[in-house]
Amino acid sequence: MLFRSLQFSSRDEYRYHEALVHPGLAALPGARRVLVLGGGDGLAVREILRYQTVQQITLVDLDPDMTNLFRNHPLLKRLNSGSLSDPRVKVINADAFVWIDETQPDPVDFIVIDFPDPTNFSIGKLYTTAFYRVLAKHLAQHGLVAVQSTSPLFARQSYWCIVETMQQAGWRTHPYHVYVPSFGEWGYVLASRHGYEPPNALPEGLQFLTVAGLPQLFDFPRDMQRIDAEPNRLNDQVLVRYYERDWANYAR
Repeated sequence: MLFRSLQFSSRDEYRYHEALVHPGLAALPGARRVLVLGGGDGLAVREILRYQTVQQITLVDLDPDMTNLFRNHPLLKRLNSGSLSDPRVKVINADAFVWIDETQPDPVDFIVIDFPDPTNFSIGKLYTTAFYRVLAKHLAQHGLVAVQSTSPLFARQSYWCIVETMQQAGWRTHPYHVYVPSFGEWGYVLASRHGYEPPNALPEGLQFLTVAGLPQLFDFPRDMQRIDAEPNRLNDQVLVRYYERDWANYAR
C-alpha cells in the first residue's frame, strides 16, 4: 500500500489542500488570524493566503528541515507559491502537543490540523481527547477547526474514531470527504462550538472546489458511513490499533 506513505503528489495536491482549508475558512468572513499545526510544506498556508482579510498565520511544525526545504527549494517554493516567506506567516518549529499546552493563547479564527496519519503512538497523541480539549483554548468562540482525518473508506473505523474523539472532547463535528486520485477517498472533520453552514462564496482561482459542490462533501455513501468506534485517549490510544487493523484488512 504505497499511498499510505505518500505525503502528496504535485499533480493533485490542490484537491487535498483546497478541501482542507476552504470549506471552513470561507465560512468565516473577515477571519484575520489562523493557526496551522503540521503542514510544514506550506501548501495549506498557500490556500489560506488567498484570503485578503487574513493578517497573521502561525505555522507550528516539528521539523525545521521540512519548513526550510519548502521555504528555500526553487521547485517546492513554486509549488507552495512562496507561502512560507510571506510576511504574514510566522513559522515555529516545535512539538505541537507541547506548544498548544504551554503557549498562552491569543485566540485565532481558524485552525488547520494537517498531521500525518496516526501510524504510531507519538503521532497518535495528536489525535486524542487531551489534545482536542487543550486546542479549544486557542480558538475564538466563533471559530472553526479543520482536521485531516485519514480515509473513511480504507480506514473507516479510524476515521470515525477521530470524529468520536473530537465529540468526546466537547466539539460539534461536521465530517466530510473528498476524492484525491493519489490517495483515494480522503476524510476531514470540521469542528466548532456552534453549528456550521457551508459558505456561499469561495476565493477565486480554485482548481477543484465549487460552491455548488460543497454540500456533496458532507454526504457519505453507505460504505463510508459512521460505524462504532471508541474515543482515542492519551492513556489508551485505540486509534493507532484501529489504524493498523484497518489498513491490514484493506490490504488483504
